[in-house]
Amino acid sequence: MGIEAVGITDIGLKRDRNEDAFLMNEELALYVVADGMGGHVGGQHASTLAVNTVEEMVGELILPSGTESGTVDPVDAVRRGLDEAVRLAGKRIHAWATDHPEFKGMGTTIVVVLTHGSNAYVAHVGDSRAYLIRDGAIEQITDDHSLVAQSIRDGLITEEQAKSHRMRNVITRALGFNPDVEVDVQVRALRRGDRFLLCTDGLSGKMDAHEMKDLVERYEGAEALRQLVGLACARGGDDNVTVVMLTVEDAA
Repeated sequence: MGIEAVGITDIGLKRDRNEDAFLMNEELALYVVADGMGGHVGGQHASTLAVNTVEEMVGELILPSGTESGTVDPVDAVRRGLDEAVRLAGKRIHAWATDHPEFKGMGTTIVVVLTHGSNAYVAHVGDSRAYLIRDGAIEQITDDHSLVAQSIRDGLITEEQAKSHRMRNVITRALGFNPDVEVDVQVRALRRGDRFLLCTDGLSGKMDAHEMKDLVERYEGAEALRQLVGLACARGGDDNVTVVMLTVEDAA
């Protein structure tokens, strides 16, 4: 599997600290974006703890080769391992906040891509997103765990109404708010030329998916990410902005 990855994070124009964190571990084929919350140093600590925990746990996983005999499904084994890694991150954040009252209320969203064999394993909690660009089209492949996103899915409001909704920043699921959390994990077969974009809402809240695709196709590598961050800042830069892009150069 050949993956080319680039990443960038920016404090934006309105915040006094960057509470986002990201990881690109090529040896593990692991890529993570997290958006911390909790004020002061809480959000920064939560996102960093989440990223470090997932990296630690994935590093300890014995990833199946896909050639094992017996009843173990190798795809399900990786999926379950990633699910457990993200859940543990939430447990650690919650425990830290419980033991340190000054960190009460801290948490983080997270989106993870782990590539193994011919598949991408995508895990997420919250409203940090993963997009897939394939064959000239872009698809948001994660569903936001937010109040307005659920309202859209329930048919209560439109996507246009959601943009200005007074509750648009309310998250319904995040790491650290509770001792345990449900993690959405999906498996995507990889194709040569696929591009995955992982980002915080500091990016996705300032542009639509087609604008992202246009910039990624117009510019190469890290310059495409600089253009994305620049556009988010030009439109207000209200939040920290983080984005990681993976390009599949060849599939196993």
